[in-house]
Amino acid sequence: MKLLTFKGGIHPPYRKEYSEKKAIEKAESPKVVYIPLQQHIGAPAKAIVKVGDEIKIGQKIGEQQGFVSCNVHSSISGKVVAIQEHELAGGRGMCIVIENNFKEEIHESVKPKGILENLSKEEIVSIIKEAGIVGMGGATFPTHVKISPPPDKKIDVVILNGAECEPYLTADHRLMLENPQEVVFGLKVLMKALEVDKGYIGIEVNKPDALESVKKEVEKYSDIEVVGLEVKYPQGAEKQLIYACTGREIPSGGLPMDVGAVVNNVGTAAQIAKTINTGMPLVERITTITGSCIQEPKNLITKVGTLVSEIIEQCGGFKENKKVGKVIMGGPMMGIAQYTIDIPTNKGTSGILCLDEDESRKPKPQNCLRCGKCLSVCPAFLQPLYISAYSLKNDFESAEKYRAMDCIECGSCSFACPARRPLLQSCRNAKREIIAKKRKQ
Repeated sequence: MKLLTFKGGIHPPYRKEYSEKKAIEKAESPKVVYIPLQQHIGAPAKAIVKVGDEIKIGQKIGEQQGFVSCNVHSSISGKVVAIQEHELAGGRGMCIVIENNFKEEIHESVKPKGILENLSKEEIVSIIKEAGIVGMGGATFPTHVKISPPPDKKIDVVILNGAECEPYLTADHRLMLENPQEVVFGLKVLMKALEVDKGYIGIEVNKPDALESVKKEVEKYSDIEVVGLEVKYPQGAEKQLIYACTGREIPSGGLPMDVGAVVNNVGTAAQIAKTINTGMPLVERITTITGSCIQEPKNLITKVGTLVSEIIEQCGGFKENKKVGKVIMGGPMMGIAQYTIDIPTNKGTSGILCLDEDESRKPKPQNCLRCGKCLSVCPAFLQPLYISAYSLKNDFESAEKYRAMDCIECGSCSFACPARRPLLQSCRNAKREIIAKKRKQ
C-alpha cells in the first residue's frame, strides 16, 4: 500500500502505548452533570428548560441560536437543579445542572430515523442538525453547517479522518477497531447527504489492526477507499488530509469546499450512524484518559457534562508516586492545559491527558536563532517566527500580512524550535486579535 502524506510536519513521541490496547468501556453514570450551552463553534444554545423540570436522556435542553450553532441534549435522566455559570475547558460559561435519578429514562423523541435508502438529503441534514452533532475530533464545528455547502460549491468527495495523529489519544483507534460498521455507515450517510459517489477513510499505519478492521468492512462498497497514511503530525489536519488523499491544495484563506471536499472525523461519522439507527442525539462520546500520572489509562464512553475529576477517579485517580504537572483537555500538541479538574466534559473532549512535573516542565524561551526550522515543518507553509514576533509586539496588522489566519494551530513550530519560542501561543493570540478586530468593524 502506498503511504500518503503532506509536506512539512513533525514526528513527536506518540506515547499511545498507555491506552491503545485498552478496549472501550462505559463510564459510570455521574450523580450530577454540568452540561454547557456552548459545546460548539458558533453561538451558544439557549436553555429551553427551567429549574425543577424533570429531564430524560436525549431530551433537548438547549436550542441553537442561528445557523452556526448547535442543539444541546441531556446525557442523563433527572431534575434540573440549576442554570448557572461554571468553569469550562475554555473559560466560564452557562451550564444546565442536572441531578441524576439513575432511572436511565429515554426521552420519547429518541426513535430510529428509518432506512437510509428512504431518507432524502434534506432529511439527513435535518436529523443531524436536530441531534446537535459536531466535529468530534476536537474542533466541534457544527456538522449540519459543514454538509450544507452553498449551491456554487460542488462537493465530489467526502473524507473521514481516522489519522488520530495527536500523541497519547487512542479513542478513534479503538472506535475503528471495535465498531468499524458505525464508521462506514456514517460515511455512507454523509455521502448521500452531499450527493457524493466517492469516499475516503484515511488511517495512519501505526494502527494496523484498525486499518485492517475498516478495510474488511468496506470490501462490499466500491465507492469507498481506505488509504494508509504516513505516520506524521499533523496528518489528520483537514487541509493536510485532503492533500494526502486527493492531491488538492486549498488556497490561502480557502475552505475544503473550495476544492470540492468535506472532511469529518470518524467519531462524527459513528455518531451520525448511531443517531440514524437509534435516534439518540450526541450525549456521550469516547474519551481517552491517559498520561504518566493516571493510575489506569482507559478509553471510556463518558456522558457529556461529567466532571473531569470524576472521570479521573474512575481510572484509579492519580498515581501516588507522581506529582501532577499538567492536566490537558485533548492531546499535548493542540490541547489546552487546565487549572482545575472540576470542569465538565463536552462534545469535543477526545482526551484527558495528565502529565507529571518532569514531562510538563516548560523550558525558558531564548532569542530566535533564525535557524528556519519552524518554516520547514509548518504544514501551512507559513513563517511562524515573523507572525510570532509581530504578535508579541501587538502588531497584528503585520501578523495578518504574514497570513496568520492560515495557521492551523498544530504546534509543529513550537515543537521544532530549538530556542523554545512561544510560537504557537503567539500565533494563536494573533488570530484571536485579528478576528476580534474584524467583528468590531
